[in-house]
Amino acid sequence: MSDKGFSFAPEALREIASDILRFAREGGASACETDVSEGFGQTVSVRKGEVDTIEYNRDKGIGVSVYIGQQRGYASTSDFSTAALRATVDAALSIARFTAPDPCAALAEKELLATEFPDLDLFHPWQLDVEAAIELARNCEQAAFDTSSRITNSEGANASTQQSQFVSANSLGFMGGFATSRHSLSCSVIAGESDGMQRDDWYDSRRDPRELMSAEEIGRMAARRAEARLGSRKIKTCEVPVLFEAPLAASLLGNFVSATSGGALYRKASFLLDSLGKQIFSPVVQIRERPHLPKGFGSSPFDDDGVATHDRDVVRDGVLQGYFLGCYSARKLGMTTTGNAGGAHNLLLAPGDRDFEGMLKLMDRGLLLTEVLGHGVNYVTGDYSRGAAGFWVENGKIVHPVEEITIAGNLAEMFKGIVESGNDVFSRGSKQSGSILVDRMKLAGS
Repeated sequence: MSDKGFSFAPEALREIASDILRFAREGGASACETDVSEGFGQTVSVRKGEVDTIEYNRDKGIGVSVYIGQQRGYASTSDFSTAALRATVDAALSIARFTAPDPCAALAEKELLATEFPDLDLFHPWQLDVEAAIELARNCEQAAFDTSSRITNSEGANASTQQSQFVSANSLGFMGGFATSRHSLSCSVIAGESDGMQRDDWYDSRRDPRELMSAEEIGRMAARRAEARLGSRKIKTCEVPVLFEAPLAASLLGNFVSATSGGALYRKASFLLDSLGKQIFSPVVQIRERPHLPKGFGSSPFDDDGVATHDRDVVRDGVLQGYFLGCYSARKLGMTTTGNAGGAHNLLLAPGDRDFEGMLKLMDRGLLLTEVLGHGVNYVTGDYSRGAAGFWVENGKIVHPVEEITIAGNLAEMFKGIVESGNDVFSRGSKQSGSILVDRMKLAGS
């Protein structure tokens, strides 16, 4: 990028955090925690060879939580001046004084706070100037057009690079922070044949730009996926096995996290309430949380409360071993935090022995699911209903593409109905999974 980097040195962020803690103490707070962050980036999009948008972003912010006994107040600002810091702390204190006491509102217990801060290799700046970004996006899109004459249009190709850093601190002596990067390339194209048109896309996102798929690979993948969908048709309503393609299978892990997160549990808004130690998945399912993976998108030595993170098995042989709790939700449930304030860290679904082709053969007849639409998940009941597209499979082979159908089931039954996970492990974010075969779901078609 043309920009030289961060506006503040890490030491400056730490000084700001220290000032906030001091102002809070002087203002009468019994406890305080703060986050100080900044980030910047660039995104370029190209459509049909022409530059569509060039976006630059530079942001900074401070969040302050103060406690007066069991009363909590929160305020934020994007102004890093000393006067603004004092005003923000004063605003948080004013809010706290008018807030009802909450016995669960407090900092994390000191003995749980992180004291070791290993380098997890999360920061890899990419000096990508705008001209180079435009060229990458153009090459990506052109590779899609070159793949097939049936690629007739484009929704564009994007090249994006983002860098950020933060410091978290509290009045118990905790202070930690680090810099991160995230870079991505994407392409979305349209295939046309007679009156039929189909779109699809592909993208890759990494901490380290050297590990990104090439722009040409991404364009070709988007083109092949769009072309494969030509000739899509509905199928008759039926109840069959469904194979979630690996990039989509990770969404099932996301559904699992949502249902076992502290907020949903203490509000009694989850179908997995009181499931700890119970069989919630098929016995073949093993899910591990690994917060310290180098370059992982979910990697961190501590959570949003400053609590140290640790490796753990979340699901073992289908049995739920632990929830996803921060300090507040843990207290509401009468439990101990799991170091998940702010969400899950890197989740890994242990792969089985079969590759993608082997998973198709195992399914034999059913739907290969490659896309879902809408947000039809009810976490209170577990009911799952989404618009869908994919491919019909007979005798372990893809027969034709499928569109305009709805898949429906219940997550509790789907989790227990997982037959196997493939070894075609795909990693694009903080959840890693191979394809997942669910034994039976309802497909609503014609």
